[in-house]
Amino acid sequence: MSEVEAVVFDYGGVMTTPVRDSIAAWLAADGIDPESFSRTLKAWLSRGAPAGTPVHRLETGELTPDEFGTLLAAELVTHHGDPVVADGVVARLFAGMRAEPAMFDLVTELRGLGVRTAMLSNSWGNTYPRERIAEVFDEIVISGEVGLRKPQAEIYRLVLDGLEVAPERAVFVDDAEPNLAGARDVGLRTVLHTDPAGTRAALAALVPGLRAHLEGNDD
Repeated sequence: MSEVEAVVFDYGGVMTTPVRDSIAAWLAADGIDPESFSRTLKAWLSRGAPAGTPVHRLETGELTPDEFGTLLAAELVTHHGDPVVADGVVARLFAGMRAEPAMFDLVTELRGLGVRTAMLSNSWGNTYPRERIAEVFDEIVISGEVGLRKPQAEIYRLVLDGLEVAPERAVFVDDAEPNLAGARDVGLRTVLHTDPAGTRAALAALVPGLRAHLEGNDD
């Protein structure tokens, strides 16, 4: 197996607390029927959905968050039958999401071991902590800024080119299986993120230096 020279991380739900928790809090606060949101998201993210769904267009920068919010709000239903307020709906959706310190610590440790790091994110127009991510990542690729989105092969190649690393020497970490499948098609190894401890253990099995470093911390 080739030596791991780089690790690429998703942002939302990997470098942050779970997105589903933020979504659940937003649905409850706005009194939105969760089924109406799930149904809409499934239709707009389905593998069988035609290219150009509102989610795809938002992630590639073709739609602004406000334009997307108007389309999303029109598909949602409140428990009391009131219309969903479109203004700021995307910001409210992500309002409960917080950076995950354990993941930032992990990225920092990898860099300290000489492993190159990158962030590859499908953006919904949400705000990123630019200074903080610039401190820990060698390369940052955000879908809306490059006009591509996961799981398109071109976006993985773009981040690999920026890292100057061959795909077989890189690992991609994401919390969504379709994005991992796209990465594997390009030749990257993958880790499905469910929690910081699990991802740390999975990467320690792939990066010998990280394993030794962690064992040293446990002494």
